[in-house]
Amino acid sequence: GLCLRPGSYAVTLHFAEIMYSDGQNFASLGRRFFDVEIQGNVVLKDFNIAAEAGGAGKPINKTFPNVYVNYSTLEIYLYWAGRGTTALPDRAAYGPLISGITVTPNFKVGTGLSAGATAGIVLASCAILVLILVLLRVRGYLGGKGHENEEFRGLDTGYFTLRQIKAATDDFSYRNKIGEGGFGPVYKGVLPDGKVIAVKQLSSKSKQGNREFVNEIGMISALQHPNLVKLYGCCIEGKELLLVYEYMENNCLARALFGLEDQKLHLDWPTRKSICLGIARGLAYLHEESRLKIVHRDIKATNVLLDKDLNAKISDFGLAKLDEEENTHISTRIAGTIGYMAPEYAMRGYLTDKADVYSFGVVVLEIVSGKSNTNYRPKEEFVYLLDWAYVLQEQGSMLELVDPDLGSSYSEEEALRLLNLALLCTNPSPTLRPTMSSVVSMIDGKLPVQAPIIKRSGMNENLRFKALEVLCQDSQSHISMSSQSTSQFQSSVSMDGPWMDSSISMPSKDYAPGTSSSSSLLRD
Repeated sequence: GLCLRPGSYAVTLHFAEIMYSDGQNFASLGRRFFDVEIQGNVVLKDFNIAAEAGGAGKPINKTFPNVYVNYSTLEIYLYWAGRGTTALPDRAAYGPLISGITVTPNFKVGTGLSAGATAGIVLASCAILVLILVLLRVRGYLGGKGHENEEFRGLDTGYFTLRQIKAATDDFSYRNKIGEGGFGPVYKGVLPDGKVIAVKQLSSKSKQGNREFVNEIGMISALQHPNLVKLYGCCIEGKELLLVYEYMENNCLARALFGLEDQKLHLDWPTRKSICLGIARGLAYLHEESRLKIVHRDIKATNVLLDKDLNAKISDFGLAKLDEEENTHISTRIAGTIGYMAPEYAMRGYLTDKADVYSFGVVVLEIVSGKSNTNYRPKEEFVYLLDWAYVLQEQGSMLELVDPDLGSSYSEEEALRLLNLALLCTNPSPTLRPTMSSVVSMIDGKLPVQAPIIKRSGMNENLRFKALEVLCQDSQSHISMSSQSTSQFQSSVSMDGPWMDSSISMPSKDYAPGTSSSSSLLRD
């Protein structure tokens, strides 16, 4: 809720289970569990509407008598709890469900204004409206430049003026620059109310244009989850295209794990496990809980940000793909980061949510070991940390991968569970990788993890290294070899800030114009 007066309110949530039914039919087998969060506090945990109401189709209300509203905003989130059925009676019926919300102030509201006050307000409003129209006309937003920003209309997000952004960032001062993203530089800023923000500025030299910018705004503004970076708003004035995000105090996961000595954070074992769980929950939301199925395509340590409490939040949706259908897609452009890309996607452009599962497995391996997958080479014959993990799995010495900085202050059982989960997620066969909702349950210990033994020799090894060879060949043909792009290609980890994007983008070798396919094309 927006535009509420600061103060205490009574909030009543109305529920009724209308998707499942009682009795012995198929629909009665479904079970729904979800969490409810009000103003950042979890007020209902593992909530089951049917159980609370005493059956399906029966209403039940939950009242919270003293909810304080500050800054005129009331935030209520409902998100999947990682339990319950996921396909009964159908795949779209198991997420959070609410019938209505009632908000009642716990204070007296004014009964009205006098005639003189009303007349004064009307006159002042008319004068302000005329002034606004004149300013819009002078700036060219009326009768001349209306068509320019048509694609930005209808976005459910806040709007900032360029003047506000310049004031917050000290006119884009170099001292406030915290990174260089795929769109351009990113700056730290402070709004007049003291809120710290991160501003992503679309570079005029960026290969990505307005359509990708609109895509990112539309997706992020529609996504609300504790493990996703929150978008506060945007700014579109003339050639300036800006995104305004919440600021992450602890930068990115890559910097915390394997940054410079003065940048690294000491992450104890509970924190590392919590970060893995946070990333998994964020991806489970993108893949299974949001209205549209969203594949991020570039999950890596630099795209996982850490807030002041070291909670993990997924960022940078500039490469994300929307998949509205229940089928596999062949992408006409490969976009991702070498070392994190699934083999079937790197080689054939075969894109499903299992590509994100593969990338997640690599990130889990980095979190447990404290080493970069692409930069750590214990022996010359191993290209990636993942190769070394396969060797240690065969030898039964998986715990040698655990970060030495942890000493003995970690749970061997939990470490083995995460390492086996990482290998399960990076299985060369996408069909053998688990869903992210199953991954959440595995990290919590609710489901067992049985990672298959993957031999390094033979077809599986050839598949992964052929993918790397294909990427290298394509990058030489389609990527500019300027010093900047070369630097991005060689390193998938940047220590300049949480918004670095070292992704590469190139046409898929298997795609040819006019080639027929039963799968629809996911065009860029």
